[in-house]
Parts: sequence; structure tokens; C-alpha cells
Amino acid sequence: MKVKKITVENLAQKFSLKVLAGEDQLQKTITQPRVHRPGLEFVGHFDFFPTERVQILGKKEINYLHKLSKEERKIRIGNIVHYHPPCFIVTAGNEDLTYLTHHCIEEKIPLLITSKPETTSEFIPKLDAYMVKELAPEIAVHGVCVNVFGIGILLRGNSGVGKSETAHTLIGRGHRLVADDIVVLKKLSPQTLLGTHDEKTREFLALRSIGLLNVVRLYGRKAFQDETRIALDINLTKWQKDALNNELEHEPRYTEYMGVKIPSIEIQLVPGRDVAGLIEAAANNWYLRQQGYSAAEEFMSRLEAEFSDSGAE
Repeated sequence: MKVKKITVENLAQKFSLKVLAGEDQLQKTITQPRVHRPGLEFVGHFDFFPTERVQILGKKEINYLHKLSKEERKIRIGNIVHYHPPCFIVTAGNEDLTYLTHHCIEEKIPLLITSKPETTSEFIPKLDAYMVKELAPEIAVHGVCVNVFGIGILLRGNSGVGKSETAHTLIGRGHRLVADDIVVLKKLSPQTLLGTHDEKTREFLALRSIGLLNVVRLYGRKAFQDETRIALDINLTKWQKDALNNELEHEPRYTEYMGVKIPSIEIQLVPGRDVAGLIEAAANNWYLRQQGYSAAEEFMSRLEAEFSDSGAE
């Protein structure tokens, strides 16, 4: 499992931030997602101060500092910069930051300011979302990732079993490719797994006997998307006689990636079998289960109702 880092310079470039201090410190690394607004810390409460996080100063924090005397302001800011957070970001609209710039230069902490006219509450969710995704633990797995009816599916199976060919059929039915051959999985939360490509294979699909295809050039933008939340793990296997069963509803099975459990099913392949159609059915069935519906439960309730009626006669 790979744990990533980003730099202050990455944030500056991504969000067009203007550097007010610490231009020679922009390679400082950020390892913690989500930001922090040091309101309590300015008034002396440091018990739960997340020093590894990016510190955001909005209008409330800056107005508070403006109202302090010069000496009091020096103490309040000094108490925070003493912990050397990776950087401070001040949201646009805040002016007269000379005193803050001085402290950051002295402590070699990057100080940046947003250039776009957006509020602190608008800026923070964007920054949080970016850092959560960029800093998410990740692994690379062999497989194909597709989005079917808006549902992210990871197709696995031995080399040559037909994963890419199945993805191509799904694209022809209006669904989308996310990644072929190498799928990068990112753990965004204990329940959320994101599937994406490794940049090198972006938009490419490799088909045996045909070669490498650029699905966007061939089928348009609708044939591809950069990422998707993984909802189903489907293992494509070769046909084994008498290995399939016909229970009304299979016991739920899961595949675990970095501690995230993903519902898993197996689809056996045989010439003439509509594998793409089965994957569409699996996606729709997963969606219905999320809504609390089970076809097997409805079928059993009908049988019970019929037995009850016949018993009453």
C-alpha cells in the first residue's frame, strides 16, 4: 500500500495561490488530509491542535488578529507558528497581513493567499476534497474498471480471460471505461474505495488480436471517465461444468482492499454467454439492494401468501 505526500507548491499550483512568504519553503510536505482553522489556538487552547494540517485563516481569524494590540498579536501568532505547521493559507479579501508575513518569514513557514474571490466556506471544501483524494492510501491491481449505469465495477480474472473484451462490449452499450490492465484503488474512507487509472493508460483499452485503442478517439468522451467509486467486484472465470448453482439468492461475499469490503460475485465465461448483459444485471441488482429491495424476498413472500390462501381454503 502506497501512502502519498503532496507539497505546499502542489497546493499553490492547483488553486492558483499567491505566495506572500516562504517561497524557498514550498517543498514542505503535507501528509494529513483536511485543513484546520486555528480559532481556539489563537485564544490559547492547544490541547487538540493538529499541527500537521494546513492552517486556514479566514475573515473571522484575521479580524480577531486586527483587533489585538501589537504586543498581544505578536504573542498569539507566535504561539501558533512555534508549532511549524506546513503552511498558512489566507482567504481572499483579507488585507494588511504584514505582521503575519513577518512571523512566517522568521519561522520559515509558507504563507499563501487565495486569488479567487471566494469565501472561506467555499474554499475549504475544495481544498479538503483535493487533499483527501491526493493523500489517500492506494494500491494498484490487475484488472479493468468500468462504470455501468453510474455504478463503479472492478473486473478481475486471469490474464486472457476476457476482461478487456467485456469492457469493450460494455462501452458499445453506452457504459464507460475507467481503467484497463492496471487499476489504481484509493481508500478515501473506511467505506469508500475509488477506482482510477495510472495516467499512462488513461483512455486506452488493449484488445487481443486488435491492439491498443483510444476509446475517446473511437467512441467519444462519453466512453471514458477518470474515476469511479467501486461498488462491485466481479471475478471473471473460465466455465466449469456443474460449478454453477441456481439458488434464489447467493450468500453475500466480499473482497477486501485496504480494509474496505466490496461486494463480490463470480461470473463464469463460455462462448455465447452474454457476459456484458450479466454485468448490467449485477449492477442494477446491486442498486435495487441499496434501495432495500430483494427479488428473492419478494418471491418468497408471494409463495407464503399463496400457501396462506390455499391453507385458508
